Amino acid sequence: MKLALFFLALPLFGQVNGPPLPPPKPLEVPPRIGVLGTVNIGLPEVIQRVLESDRDLVISRIAREEAVYNIKGALGVYDPRLGLNAFRSRSVAPVTSLLGGSSDGKVSQEQYLADPSLSGSFPILGGTYKLDFSSARQTSDSTFLTLNPQFPTSVNLNLTQPLWRGMRYDDNRHRIGVARQNLNLTDEQFRQRVIEIVTQAVQAYWELDYAYRNLEVQIEAVRLAEQQDASNRRQEQQGLLAPVDVVATQTQIATFQQTVFLAQQAVTTAENALKVLMLPDRTDLMWGMALVPQAVEDPAKPLPPLDDAIKAALAGRPELAQAAISIETNKLDARLSREQTKPQVDAVASFSTVGLAGREFVAGANPLTASFLPFVTGINTLNALNGLPPIVFATTSGAPPFLVGGYGQSLSELTSGSFTSAQVGVQISVPLRNRTAIAALAVSTAEGRRLKAQRQQVEMAVEQDVRNALQTASSADDRLDAAVTARKYAEQQYASEQRQFQAGTSTVFLVLQRQTDLIAARTREVRAGADLKEARASLDRATARTIEAHGIQIK
Repeated sequence: MKLALFFLALPLFGQVNGPPLPPPKPLEVPPRIGVLGTVNIGLPEVIQRVLESDRDLVISRIAREEAVYNIKGALGVYDPRLGLNAFRSRSVAPVTSLLGGSSDGKVSQEQYLADPSLSGSFPILGGTYKLDFSSARQTSDSTFLTLNPQFPTSVNLNLTQPLWRGMRYDDNRHRIGVARQNLNLTDEQFRQRVIEIVTQAVQAYWELDYAYRNLEVQIEAVRLAEQQDASNRRQEQQGLLAPVDVVATQTQIATFQQTVFLAQQAVTTAENALKVLMLPDRTDLMWGMALVPQAVEDPAKPLPPLDDAIKAALAGRPELAQAAISIETNKLDARLSREQTKPQVDAVASFSTVGLAGREFVAGANPLTASFLPFVTGINTLNALNGLPPIVFATTSGAPPFLVGGYGQSLSELTSGSFTSAQVGVQISVPLRNRTAIAALAVSTAEGRRLKAQRQQVEMAVEQDVRNALQTASSADDRLDAAVTARKYAEQQYASEQRQFQAGTSTVFLVLQRQTDLIAARTREVRAGADLKEARASLDRATARTIEAHGIQIK
C-alpha cells in the first residue's frame, strides 16, 4: 500500500505553485547606439585607411622631408659664394713737405672701387678657393703723378689645401654624413611606425570579426534554448515533464540573452577601437556606420623554422637598423674627433696679375725743383762767366705709352700677363696639448661602446620577441585544431543527449548542460580562430614581414 502511494505521488514532485508560466519573450537584439547604416569592409581597406589617417605617420613623413632638406643644406656648404665690395672714398691729407706732391699744404684723393669675388670649398680633399677681380678709378691733385686719373685692375686667386688635418675628413663632410644617416634613421622610424600601426589595425580587425562571430554564436544559443523550451512546454502539457523543467529552460534562455547583450556591447567596443585607428577625425560619417568585416579565409601557411624567423628578424627589424645607424653616426663623430687631434698643415698658393692705365697728366712747376731755381740760376750765371755749361734739371718724357689710356687699356694690360706675381708655401699649426680634441675623441669612443651594448640588448629583445611570437602562433594553431575538435564532439554529445531525452533516458538538466557545453565550445572555437590570426600578425611584426605580407608600398 505504501509503495503504491509512492508511485502515485511521483508526478507531484517537481511541480511549481501558481499558474502556468507564460512563454519566454522572443529575443530582440536592439539596434546599437549611434549606428545608422552598415558598411562591409575588408582588411586591405582597413589597412589603407589606417595608413592614410594615422597622425604619427604624417609626422614621420614630415620628419623625413626635413631630413632630406637637411642633406641639401649640408651640401650647400660647397655652393660657390659670390661677393662684392664696392665703395667711393675721398680723402684730403695735409702735407708739410715738398715731397708730399703739393705746394698748398694738402693733397686730395678720390677713388671708386668695385671688387667682386667668388669663393667656396672643394668637395674633395677639403680645400678652399677665392677668386676676386678688383678695378678702381683714382684721381688726385698730387703734382708727382704722371697718370691722372688712374685705372688700376687686378685679378687674385688664393688656394688653401689641407695636407693633414681636414684633408680626408672635415666638418663639412661630417655634417653631410650625419645628415644622410639621419635620413636613414627617419626611414627606419617611419617603417617601424608602419609595422606597428598595421599590426594594431590587423588585430583590431580580427577582434571585430571575433565580436561579430561571437554575437552570432550567442544568438544561436538563445535560439537553441528557445527550441528546447518549446519542446519542454509541449511535453509538460502532455504530462511528460514537470513544470520545473520549463523553468529550467527559461532560466537558460535568460542566461543566454544576457550573454547576447554583452556580446553586442563587445561588438561596439571593438568597432570603435577600429574606427579610432581608421578615421581621420570625429566628423567622419563612418562613425555612424556599422563596420561588418568581410574576412577572406586564406589557406594556412606553415610557420617558419625558428632559425629562419630569427634570421629574418635580425635582418629586417627597424629597431636593429636604428641601432646600427646610431653606431655608424658615432663612427663619423669619432672620425671627426680623431681628425681634430692632428696638426694643421696647409699648402697655400696665390697668384695675381695686375693692370694699370690712365690719362697722362701735365703738371705745373714741380715744387721740389722750383725751390732750387734761384740757387741754380745764380750758379748758371757764374758758369756762363767762366765758360762752363749751365746746370739743367733732368726731365722725363712722361708715362710709358702702354700705360696711357682708359679703363680698357688697364684691362688689356691685365690680360696680357705683363705684371704677375705668384706665391706658394706651407702653413703649420701644431697644438701643444689639444686636450679638447683628445677628450672629444674619448667621449666618442665611449659612446660607441655604449651603443654597441644597447644593440646587444635590442638583439636579445628581438630574440625573445620572435621566440614568444612563434610559440604563440604555434600554440594558437594547435588550440584552434583542438577547439574545432571539441566543438564537433560537443555537437555530437548534444545531439546524443537530445536523442536520449526524446527516448526518455535523459533529463532536461543534462540536455541543458550539453547545450551550455556546446555554446562554450563554439565560443572557444571562434576565440581560437581570432587568436590565431592575431598571433600570425604578431609573428609578422616580430619577423619584420608585416609590410611584405600585406603588400604595402612605402613612399
